[in-house]
Amino acid sequence: MRKNRFIPGAVLAALLLIAASGLHTASAADSSPASALQVQIDNFSFTPQEIKVKAGTTITWTNRDDIPHTVVSTDQVFKSKALDTDDKFTTTLTKAGTYAYFCSIHPKMTGKVIVE
Repeated sequence: MRKNRFIPGAVLAALLLIAASGLHTASAADSSPASALQVQIDNFSFTPQEIKVKAGTTITWTNRDDIPHTVVSTDQVFKSKALDTDDKFTTTLTKAGTYAYFCSIHPKMTGKVIVE
């Protein structure tokens, strides 16, 4: 006698969702030259605070705080204007290295970009 191997729809849907989520996740480390990464400025911090990307990755910082912030690399490779709420600053780093940055208005706010 053959056993019925019926899988309830909800269980099957959950299994398919789990399997599909592991197929590909986009990240700044993808080899595509069009890779991009988002950094949020919120609650007086950069999130994520440290990122690792491939050379040529475009990075965008978005200010979600109610007060202005800046994004300034310590070696002056990039520098934003004062960003009001929901303003964005974008740069593309093409040279390998470590780029420390901070908010010039609130210098205790720091972050780091590692370009490989």
